[in-house]
Amino acid sequence: MRKFLVVFLVLATFLVFAEVKNPDTIVRLNLAGEPDTFDPHFAYDTASGEVLSEVYECLIEYVGSSVTEMAPRLATQVPTVQNGLIKDDGKTYVFPIRKGVKFHNGAELKPEDVEYSFERGLLFDPAGGPMWMLWEAMFEVYALEELVEAVAGKPYSEMIDSNTGEPLPEYKDTLVKIYTDYIDPAIEVEGDNVVFHLKRPFGPFLSILCGYANWSMILNKEWSIAQGCWDGKADTWWRYHDLAKEKSPLYAKTNGTGPFKVVEWDRAQQRVTLERFDGYWRGPAKIKKVIIWNVGEWSTMKAMLEKGDADIAAVPTIYLPQIENTPGITVIKPLPYVSVTSLHFNWNVRPDSKYIGSGKLDGEGIPPDFFSDEHLRRAFAYVINYDAVIKDVLRGLGSRVPADLPSTLLGYNPKLPLYQFSITKATEEFKKAWNGEVWKKGFKLTLLYNTGNEVRRTIAEMIKTYVEMINPKFKIEVRGEQWPTYLTSYKNGYLPAFIIGWVADYPDPHNFIQTYYHSAGTYGFAQGENFKKFVSTPRPELGGKSVNQIIEEAATNPDPAVRQKLYEQVQIVAINNVLGVPLYETQTFFVGRSWVKGWFNNPMRPGHDYYYLWKEE
Repeated sequence: MRKFLVVFLVLATFLVFAEVKNPDTIVRLNLAGEPDTFDPHFAYDTASGEVLSEVYECLIEYVGSSVTEMAPRLATQVPTVQNGLIKDDGKTYVFPIRKGVKFHNGAELKPEDVEYSFERGLLFDPAGGPMWMLWEAMFEVYALEELVEAVAGKPYSEMIDSNTGEPLPEYKDTLVKIYTDYIDPAIEVEGDNVVFHLKRPFGPFLSILCGYANWSMILNKEWSIAQGCWDGKADTWWRYHDLAKEKSPLYAKTNGTGPFKVVEWDRAQQRVTLERFDGYWRGPAKIKKVIIWNVGEWSTMKAMLEKGDADIAAVPTIYLPQIENTPGITVIKPLPYVSVTSLHFNWNVRPDSKYIGSGKLDGEGIPPDFFSDEHLRRAFAYVINYDAVIKDVLRGLGSRVPADLPSTLLGYNPKLPLYQFSITKATEEFKKAWNGEVWKKGFKLTLLYNTGNEVRRTIAEMIKTYVEMINPKFKIEVRGEQWPTYLTSYKNGYLPAFIIGWVADYPDPHNFIQTYYHSAGTYGFAQGENFKKFVSTPRPELGGKSVNQIIEEAATNPDPAVRQKLYEQVQIVAINNVLGVPLYETQTFFVGRSWVKGWFNNPMRPGHDYYYLWKEE
């Protein structure tokens, strides 16, 4: 009897632990930050992208774990030369639009919604946002302002009345024509089709429209206008251009065609709640609710995961050993991830930045152009113990790359030199910086990391430790900021240096090389006027061409061998002149309760695809 009782208690205990908690809800925990915005044309971070990928949809999608095979989504076919939907030697793309698709407000998807979505994004074009990809692909410029200046021969800023925000009378007709003569003809509705006309062939175009690309997600035209977005008229678009983040009507509102809809964004708790959309055209998701929650602290995440109060968690790599081999928890590793994390420098910090102290080279701060000195950039490259970062901080889930280009992409060359950890060489470079004035006077600056990102915090503290060890006059304050604040600060040029990662928008080398090293790139743009001048100036080692020009040539050349050579040339200039310091190429992993089913990895995906998930022990 006693033996039977023991066996019964063991079985009862097993059944208790095996019971699935909240079977209709997926709780996903994060530490690195909440979404920045819900506007698909402004969002340019993975926290926002994870939510938007559940709410909105693109015309085409990736197949399973592939980053090259594509399938129809809101379009009914993927354009190819063979099916006749890519024409004019690669300059025309035709997308038949699916019928019977409903938005969350009940409206039916129409081709006009697709046209409006892309035109609104191009006209909105927020500074530092993602729309550069479509501008580059379709118009061979990187921003609306560039098109305006190319057409009018005058900067956009000089055509707008700074008091009213309206065009000066003599320029209004020109700005109207920017839409009527250029943007509107580039995206047309022809029956049930939407047709894109590119200025020249651009190989990665389909990838820019694919999968989890929030900049290519489809809005409902009528609803968007009702919220206060661009009204669809040619003579008003400037009123909706480059709005501040919180002024976007879609900052905290959503209405997509995806499997989930946002029912709450609790800013105080940094928690987003998604609810299943039962009218979804592919059929309802298995899970009724998804909660994406930035808990901000490891012990809370660990406890919730162990108790089964959370189902999936973005566990920082340094804490992974604490959770591995825990009953009921699954860890899948290593997983591919098309991403590089780097240290980059602002060559012209905003003078009113609170992160540069006195703003002078007097031992109490740094001048705004502090990092325009190559010796300083090189010194910082030497104070990073790269092997320790990969071994001890990343727990082996990373590798080194010579420049800001993942090893899986065209253009990568493992024979290019790597920066080395050397306190001796760092000291030599610090002594040369600013003609010896840095060594004599010292400096003080703030190095930020996004709160909750323990890897970046550790690297920032490593830099602080070694730099301050070299000279007691050198002072670095390491400070954490919430992700939206960090993002805004770097975009607006306030950070003297920033540790930041880039997850591929699309799996092509252009998406990394252009981003980091072109003057109009998302990170290049944030590195100051001196940086922009450097990469725009012709260089002898590039045959009299600039870094910008080589990058642009590589993007449109159809020959992979030629592209390989061009990308290598850019990387050599970047390495020799310390345009940035690649810290590691990321590998990733999945941590979740064993009752989570249906999960699969796609290296291009921000977060998880909750449509396919369910819970079952």
